Amino acid sequence: MSTPVDTEDLTVLSLPLSDHRVRPLLDELAVEYETRYADLFGAGNAAAELNKYPAEEFAAPDGAVLIIQENEVSVAGGAFRRYSQDTAEFKRIWTHSQHRRRGLARRVLAELEAKAAELGYSRIYLTTGPRQPEARGLYLNTGYEAHFDVDAAPETLPFLAFSKDLSGN
Repeated sequence: MSTPVDTEDLTVLSLPLSDHRVRPLLDELAVEYETRYADLFGAGNAAAELNKYPAEEFAAPDGAVLIIQENEVSVAGGAFRRYSQDTAEFKRIWTHSQHRRRGLARRVLAELEAKAAELGYSRIYLTTGPRQPEARGLYLNTGYEAHFDVDAAPETLPFLAFSKDLSGN
């Protein structure tokens, strides 16, 4: 059974993508991508996806990597990069498998949105895979607009795109 988040035990860190505290989340994310998508995109493509963008794109002044730690253990995180002049693209939003169902993903989204707004972005764009119903539900339940037919079978779509206007925050 999952334990609710005690915000007093959480620390939000802004780190470079190469920081060792980011690695546990990215490593598990690679395994998850491989498990869910190897038969669709080919074995080994998880690493290619995670290395698709240079680390510099997730650094200030255009991007950020945020990690949430609980008792000095990385439990959730996410990143963003510039998508367009006024739009940040969220990537790598992840909660470690041992810490799911505690509201951490919502906290990551809120922290990323606040940081993006702080850097001057007024919109968010993100995509998730068709085999990630948890992510789909999270975005639909946190005010993101779907740019796909929500009634379509997810497997018929190559990816699920969402956006959100930050001016209402």
